[in-house]
Amino acid sequence: MSKIKKIKAREILDSRGNPTLEVDVYLGDGSCARASVPAGTSKGINEAHELRDGDEKRYHKKGVKKAVLNVNGVINDALKGKEAKQDEIDNLLCQLDGTQNKEKLGANAILGVSLSLCKTVANSLHLPLYQYISQVAGLGTKKKGDRIPTPFLVLLNGAKHAKNNLDFQEYCIIPDAKPFSEQLRIAVEIFQSLTNVLQEKAYPLALGDEGGYGPDLPSNEDGIKIVLEAIAKASYIPDRDIFIGFDFAATSFYQKPKYVFTNEKKTYTSDTLIEYYRKLIKLYPIKLFEDPLAEDDFIGWQKITANFGKNILLVGDDIFVTNPKLLAEGISRKIANALIIKPNQIGTLTETLETVSVAKKANYQIIVSHRSGETTDSFISDLAFAVSASYIKAGAPERGERVVKYNRLLEIEEELERK
Repeated sequence: MSKIKKIKAREILDSRGNPTLEVDVYLGDGSCARASVPAGTSKGINEAHELRDGDEKRYHKKGVKKAVLNVNGVINDALKGKEAKQDEIDNLLCQLDGTQNKEKLGANAILGVSLSLCKTVANSLHLPLYQYISQVAGLGTKKKGDRIPTPFLVLLNGAKHAKNNLDFQEYCIIPDAKPFSEQLRIAVEIFQSLTNVLQEKAYPLALGDEGGYGPDLPSNEDGIKIVLEAIAKASYIPDRDIFIGFDFAATSFYQKPKYVFTNEKKTYTSDTLIEYYRKLIKLYPIKLFEDPLAEDDFIGWQKITANFGKNILLVGDDIFVTNPKLLAEGISRKIANALIIKPNQIGTLTETLETVSVAKKANYQIIVSHRSGETTDSFISDLAFAVSASYIKAGAPERGERVVKYNRLLEIEEELERK
């Protein structure tokens, strides 16, 4: 194993025009690679700390020069000359920070180093990135016939991800086909049909943060009807070819102890909201609910899991934040049956893979996800395939930082077919 020669970070822009980090790692054998760090808008309260400068004179306080300096200074000095072993370096990064939530150095600084190191070592070993990640995770060698994650593809954005009146954050589709390239084709055709549906109804085609359309609609449920119309227009059949999923991001409309749909001027308790969801499940071809209840509504989560956990996927994002301890606690409480994996919620690849391991032992399904503020780094595509995730959530097929993730999976599919 080669040793780390140098680590270099810089400030770049993410897909929303906000600053983020890009990090290069160089090894003694001449290998190098680059990784960049995404950022979220809808965040769980227990996510690892994203270090921002707070300087009013730069980027409305959102600069990341401090995080860059941490990489180029204390992190580079501490890691230079160390063996490039993922778990040891990740553990050292956590020790250097010394806080529970990576508040000192910043999870964005730490993650940039962790992911760039992984890419660099994969290059050094002349391995595809997914093969090296699988090796690091102790999951063996990926081979022909291994399942590529199904796209959980966003069509409509709302809530914090769009400037519209929808309370639900994401309306998504899940194609039921094989192989991945066919799943993606079907999903893209439906997205393109949605464009036509919205134009016919004279809705503006403004995009949300993740590339989905963000129209104002009479009700949240009208978003479902428009999605179904787009599916029909593309000549696919709901509940056979295509299923529907949501990221409700319920914390965003939780005004404890009530849930408030501002769009419809309706108020729910946990129990009445669960009954509302029951109605949706009866009416529509629904396969997945992400964050249907708030991150601290534990009793509500237990109830919805008991009610629907055998019929659909109940995915925890804000409640787990890719944290193995929080996931283990949720499993013990019988909360959810699936989870979102976002490396920047926890801060290192090693901790991310630990969370994956906890999920697999409990038979929780895994959805590897992008963030609303993305970059053109396709790391999560290799990660999703490496850990045998059921789904990948990378946004709509409309913007480069989203499409690059799907295109990487097409490359992986082709690589496997050649074997």
